[in-house]
Amino acid sequence: MTMPSTTLFAADAASPVILHVPHASRHIPAEDRADFLIEGPALERELDESVDTATDLIARLAREQATPRPAMVINQLSRLVVDPERFPDDTEAMNAHGRGALYTRTCDGAPLRDLSADRSDELLTRYFRPYAQQLTDLVDQRLAATERTVVIDVHSYPAQPSSFENHGLPRPAICLGVDEFHTPPELIDAARTAFATFDDITLNAPYAGCYVPLKQYRTNPSVTAIMIEIRRDVYLDLQLRPDDDAMARLGAALADLCKNPLA
Repeated sequence: MTMPSTTLFAADAASPVILHVPHASRHIPAEDRADFLIEGPALERELDESVDTATDLIARLAREQATPRPAMVINQLSRLVVDPERFPDDTEAMNAHGRGALYTRTCDGAPLRDLSADRSDELLTRYFRPYAQQLTDLVDQRLAATERTVVIDVHSYPAQPSSFENHGLPRPAICLGVDEFHTPPELIDAARTAFATFDDITLNAPYAGCYVPLKQYRTNPSVTAIMIEIRRDVYLDLQLRPDDDAMARLGAALADLCKNPLA
């Protein structure tokens, strides 16, 4: 079942692929805005830096071109409310920066929200847990249909690092986030081939890992995954407006990966 804060597109029967777009939205529900300690231009600047602008459009372009068509989940809720890709407990490393499942700090380290334990649990119950269950169910569905699942996470990142990031890491045109358990070499090779026309590609730098539902995480090798991180100046101008030609190139590359991800 699709929850109100997501848009879900079904896969063609033969496709094992799930395109996952978790961070493209700027939407903060009216009832959740009272939590925030910043507003107006300050909040808009935080969204500019945090949001993976237009990655949903790239994924849509890819799905339109891929045969068979993959499933696709687009998060319609801002990650500033809940980040569905973080661990929801003390094992999440980004908690140290106030950027765990529930953000309490801005990109430059300023206070963003002061959440009580009850309010935190309310947000996780309303948004995080249903979202995680939907992804878990979708992975199970593709496993039942095709005996394997390939989760392709679609992200972007700014050309200049945020304050909490390691400023010494490379910031390539394309970063591939991989996991030693869930990302087989052939999936890495397929991604490198699909995005070969872009200037530079790195593994796990500046971002590492990929999304797998906790039910399958590090237990089921039939669930494979890779994260595609696109540096934003590759396809956005300084006003965060997408460049049509770059979007078309990225959509075509992602479509190629969806068509034959484990070639």
